[in-house]
Amino acid sequence: MSIFKYEGRDRQGQLVTGQFEADSEDDVATHLLDTNITPINISSYQNRPKFGISIQQQFSKRNVPLIDLIFFSRQMYTLMRSGVPIMEALQGLRESTPSEHLANVIGELKDGLDSGEDLSTAMRHHPEAFSSLYISIVEIGETSGTLPESFLKLVNYLELERETRERVKSAVRYPIIVIVAIAVAILIINIFVIPAFANVFNKFGADLPLPTRILIATSSFTVNYWYVVLAFILALPIAIRFYLSKENGRLKWDRLKLKLPIIGDILYRATMGRFSLAMAICVKSGVPWGQAMSVVSNAVDNTYVRGHVLKMREDVEHGITITQAATTSNLFPSIVLQMIRVGEQTGSLDDLLSEVAAYYEREVEYQLKNLSTSIEPILLTFVGIMVLILALGVFLPMWNLSGAAMGR
Repeated sequence: MSIFKYEGRDRQGQLVTGQFEADSEDDVATHLLDTNITPINISSYQNRPKFGISIQQQFSKRNVPLIDLIFFSRQMYTLMRSGVPIMEALQGLRESTPSEHLANVIGELKDGLDSGEDLSTAMRHHPEAFSSLYISIVEIGETSGTLPESFLKLVNYLELERETRERVKSAVRYPIIVIVAIAVAILIINIFVIPAFANVFNKFGADLPLPTRILIATSSFTVNYWYVVLAFILALPIAIRFYLSKENGRLKWDRLKLKLPIIGDILYRATMGRFSLAMAICVKSGVPWGQAMSVVSNAVDNTYVRGHVLKMREDVEHGITITQAATTSNLFPSIVLQMIRVGEQTGSLDDLLSEVAAYYEREVEYQLKNLSTSIEPILLTFVGIMVLILALGVFLPMWNLSGAAMGR
């Protein structure tokens, strides 16, 4: 995805400018039309250092942590519900927030409001802080006069997102520690243990079995060409990040990780829960269907699923019902399709999607609690194979040497 700069005019004919992250200019134009803005000019945005702004400041632009965004949303809800004017609310939050980056963003939001922009329009200048879902909900709140309630919806959504992320981190912490410990142990054995045994075997001049020769060759390469091993270890994450930065690479990885054993099912359910919750919020807030699909496609945080959601948007725009579009996508399980069908027929799609999101939340929580138990057999099998290889490689020649020494 790329960032595009746009110029357009709203219903009152006033000039509106901003930035939007999308795959193409057509997606930007569609988004602007959905938000009642007539596009005048759309161009690709190149983030070059401006005169008087240091390169360090340019690179200091980073995503606002989720906890800071929750703090901002909750405080905005509390202040605006209490009747505090939005300018005073932003000024107070700018002075009280502990995050320097968020304080700068709030300051720029205040400057945008001073120049006549709406809050949602000012937020569009900061895609590193506010997602398209966040901005759309704020925009609906401004239009309908329910901005405090919009911030409350965002607080609930972001808190659920944070809880899910924390559960995932907690569940994968143990497997990661075990894998790192195994990698360090293998490295130590290759550098220190196997060379010592190799010297002993060389003194006796015995014929070594294949596992031992493989271990000695691996150890010798690690010791003699350590800089190659180090360069590979350092280059691997860089190469992976470069591959994932490409659209095709990200698409393949996002599709693959949904099919991984154990982990894939959890990621799939979490993605379906995120889709259901984001769509429920959009429907309940009155976001138009075309805009809602675009917003939700970015909220799912998966390029593969995003493509299916955008295809659903195209089908709905061509007159196909939501249920038919969801069925054609082959993305959703029967429970989601049934909820969508009933919700579309009864006009309570937002409530039923909220129930689906709650269902997936419970499923993901249960699976994450049992993740360590599910992964333990795989880890034990891997450790057992490594121990077997080391045992065969080290002890087989020792048995042969002891047998030869005893005259057998």
